[in-house]
Amino acid sequence: MRAAFRTSWRAALLPVAVIVAAQVAATVTQLESDSLASPLAIVAAFFSVLKDGSLMRASLDTLMAAFCGCVIGVGAGSLLGILLGLFRLADDALDLTIELLRPVPAVALIPVVMMLLGFGARMEIVIIALGLLWPSVVLARTAVREVEPRLMEVSAVLQLGFPARLSKIVLPAILPQLFMSLKLAAGYALVVAVTVEITANPFGLGYGIMMAQQALRPAEMFAYLIWIGVIGWLVSLVLMAAQRRFFPAFAKGETR
Repeated sequence: MRAAFRTSWRAALLPVAVIVAAQVAATVTQLESDSLASPLAIVAAFFSVLKDGSLMRASLDTLMAAFCGCVIGVGAGSLLGILLGLFRLADDALDLTIELLRPVPAVALIPVVMMLLGFGARMEIVIIALGLLWPSVVLARTAVREVEPRLMEVSAVLQLGFPARLSKIVLPAILPQLFMSLKLAAGYALVVAVTVEITANPFGLGYGIMMAQQALRPAEMFAYLIWIGVIGWLVSLVLMAAQRRFFPAFAKGETR
């Protein structure tokens, strides 16, 4: 407990020092800018958008889109990756297609998906899901290929069918890696969600940032930015706690 406190205290030194220095500089220079704001002004703007409910509505829109896109993208990608890892013929047939589609950035799909679905949450969810699909395929396929060969030989000797081999051999062996895929995808989903909202979707935290910038309200803009960072940090803490709860051995190995 004391060690954790000491680590947290040290980690907080730099952010606190930067905030104090920024506030001192803003006070000394009597900052009046259309692009910068003092920490105290940012705090005041944060409580203003919190009080009128706009921050919570935007947060809910962004989190719902990120959650749905993450579940769909990681779920579909993991399933496809497992199938490709188990069936080499299908893997060979789709390998070139995956390698061609995987490098395409998710944000490059915005115009295409917008033409098909228009503005709104559906468009944002689809883009997030497509952005997470191929990385999840690659990670799941790699995890299946790293399953202990003797376990696969045992399943063949026992003449286990595909459902039994999947549920009794493959999934228990790769669940920690699949959870790691979900953990990485959660942060990426938030990034893509905010990007889509800035460029194409008139809802969510990204849209709030853009509107604050266009209205020349830098304190509000920075309040949204910092809040997004806080949300990402909280999501990471929740997933880390879940990892320690369900995969303690894997979590210890990761922290070494």
